[in-house]
Amino acid sequence: MLTRIYKEDKDVLKEYLMSRTQDLSTDVLVTVSNIIQDVKNNKDEACLKYTREFDHVLLDTMEVTKEELDIQISKCDKDFVEAMKLAKQNIEDFHKLQRQNGYLLQKEMGIYLGQRVLPLEAVGIYVPGGRAQYPSSVLMNALPAKIAGVKNVVMVTPPDSEGTIHPNIAYAARLAGVDKIYKIGGAQAIAALAYGTQTIDRVDKIVGPGNIFVAAAKKLVYGTVDIDMIAGPSEILVVADENANPEYVAADLLSQAEHDPMASAILLTTSEDLLNSVNQQLSKQSAILPKKEIVEQSLKNYGKAIVCDSLEDCISISNEIAPEHLELMISNPMEYLQEVKNAGSVFLGYYTCESIGDYFGGTNHVLPTSGTARFSSALSVDSFIKKSSYLYYSKQAIEAYAKYIETIASEERLQAHANAAKVREK
Repeated sequence: MLTRIYKEDKDVLKEYLMSRTQDLSTDVLVTVSNIIQDVKNNKDEACLKYTREFDHVLLDTMEVTKEELDIQISKCDKDFVEAMKLAKQNIEDFHKLQRQNGYLLQKEMGIYLGQRVLPLEAVGIYVPGGRAQYPSSVLMNALPAKIAGVKNVVMVTPPDSEGTIHPNIAYAARLAGVDKIYKIGGAQAIAALAYGTQTIDRVDKIVGPGNIFVAAAKKLVYGTVDIDMIAGPSEILVVADENANPEYVAADLLSQAEHDPMASAILLTTSEDLLNSVNQQLSKQSAILPKKEIVEQSLKNYGKAIVCDSLEDCISISNEIAPEHLELMISNPMEYLQEVKNAGSVFLGYYTCESIGDYFGGTNHVLPTSGTARFSSALSVDSFIKKSSYLYYSKQAIEAYAKYIETIASEERLQAHANAAKVREK
């Protein structure tokens, strides 16, 4: 059941949703900091020690060999393989259009200046292990990096109880073109990627989700390397009109509620009848879900609904919340798309469930959470590039413009700067 609130309380709702973000406690940060320092000092030895301690697996080496990969991939279901191949094509089709080109600007007296777009050299992808396995996340993280031109895409993932990796993760890595795979998880994996070990080379950026220890490690190594984000619990907001199918609305809300007890599912609608029908459907559908307890806890704590006077009001409130996933389950969604200012990804119409974007449609599912869609973007090819400018002045040009450079530098009391231009006037 969704708890109905009133639009006058929307600010309370925003604060309530923001409170879901897990604080990285001092104890967690100290523990993770110690692990990072140990990996910096002792490298492979520390990584293997923590794998024994936390994953209860004794490994001789962390690297996944081609032979091991082949064996795991051979266990994959053929229908899964077919679905992943189609998903890969859709993801590539969408992300290839994000590639950027540099530019050259030519001016008077032999001046030219421009910008180059350069791929990062090496990127590390963290893939969670344990009971969950998310091969779709391998595609979503690795394919944009490959399209950007990253030469070395490295994947780290915790080993299972048998000391290997899940077959579906193995297949996804090969399909996406991952260059090397290592059986290591947790904060120690993040430290290994950030600082390097005898086996694992350091990278320039680390992407991918993980538990609170992984999040803390990413936070602590940021600056030594870049990271994608510190993601919060998943969230969905559905804007629905009176013609929306309550069965569809409920199913989509539940698709996020099953992620985590802290996941949020929000419905903004113009129809009180629809809200009542959705609540009936939520009870009916959640009763048969394998993760029923998680769903019920999520909906109890963070399942909310507001009945608004108009679709414009719905979208205005949505913009203030800035949800990770926004569904416009209305009859004419394209007419309202331009009104959406803050959302990680938008799903249009009655038939575009959020799970299309999670797995198959082609848009990226690594999205800003906890209101950060106000200022940040989905993972993309842009996440794996850097931009570098260049500039050329001829002798004639510096002689013509040196006095202006000297004037500004002198006003800033940086005489050596001024002199660097002045000596070239001769």
